[in-house]
Amino acid sequence: MDTIIREISDTIEDAETFLTAGEIIKNGGLVAFPTETVYGLGGDALNPASSQKIYAAKGRPSDNPLIVHIACMEDLPAIVKEIPDTARKLADAFWPGPLTMIFEKSDLVPKETTGGLETVAVRMPSDPAALAFIKEAGGYVAAPSANLSGKPSPTSAKYVEQDMLGRIDMILDGGDVEIGLESTIVDLTSENPMILRPGYVTKEMLEAELGLIDLDKTMMNKDTGAAPKAPGMKYRHYAPKGDLSIVEGEDEKVVSYINVQTALLEAEGAKVGIIATDENQEKYCAKIIMSAGSKTREEMIAHELYRILREFDDLDVTYIYAESFDTSGMGQAIMNRLLKAAGHKVVHV
Repeated sequence: MDTIIREISDTIEDAETFLTAGEIIKNGGLVAFPTETVYGLGGDALNPASSQKIYAAKGRPSDNPLIVHIACMEDLPAIVKEIPDTARKLADAFWPGPLTMIFEKSDLVPKETTGGLETVAVRMPSDPAALAFIKEAGGYVAAPSANLSGKPSPTSAKYVEQDMLGRIDMILDGGDVEIGLESTIVDLTSENPMILRPGYVTKEMLEAELGLIDLDKTMMNKDTGAAPKAPGMKYRHYAPKGDLSIVEGEDEKVVSYINVQTALLEAEGAKVGIIATDENQEKYCAKIIMSAGSKTREEMIAHELYRILREFDDLDVTYIYAESFDTSGMGQAIMNRLLKAAGHKVVHV
């Protein structure tokens, strides 16, 4: 398959490109597109065959639900059984934006899109290009991240090309994304609203709107054998090629441990990469060190994390050591992704 690649910058000038991309979706094809979180791999959410194509292109297990992306609130009632008051409050506060909500699905949404579940995950992105594309595509675009299953999500089109060239019909290149981590997912079908995946919209922000929010017990722990209710819950995700370990403890002990392990591995000929913070970057002795930013700027760390993991893959790094991060605020999302990428391999020092 020949994959069309189009650069986009302005939604008015790019109207013809969005029209073409929308027609591809309507005809059962797949289009990768930028959102404010990561790049998505889009197909017609109401077409079972399109969802099956998404799973095939990614090599994704078919019980891992897809998120349905919409462009306006008026399109929500057709795909859900009801819209609870909690959903309206959250939509008023965070839509368009990096928040996904889980509802009881209507009969319009095929189970191929929901991973066999009676619930559907829905999001309205804030990226103008994403909204323009979704409208041209018919209003309902199922889209996981546009990477091969298990790899770090792409935050720029070049990594979409790396994974999807020849597998999908079109890539819309909108440059680097704004946030860099996937959306927060909140389940509104349980007794109390529950966060299934942390993201840019934090627990504190959600509680300011709704009051107490529950946390899924597997969010920061190893996965259970249960069917995943949302993307990223069951399978190893976001993983680089190299063996990733998270080192947790006081800064001096973390730096010392990583330097000792690095020296031993590099002496054996291994290529070691370190995910550092600005505060500690100069203290490491490895040949490949990348800072994700300052500990005081969680948004920067979130933005840089997947890029660093991808660049380590480009450099064929075989071992990776990462500092750990505080799990309050957006740090919870950062640690969630790191733990998934490391297969929950944590060293306490």
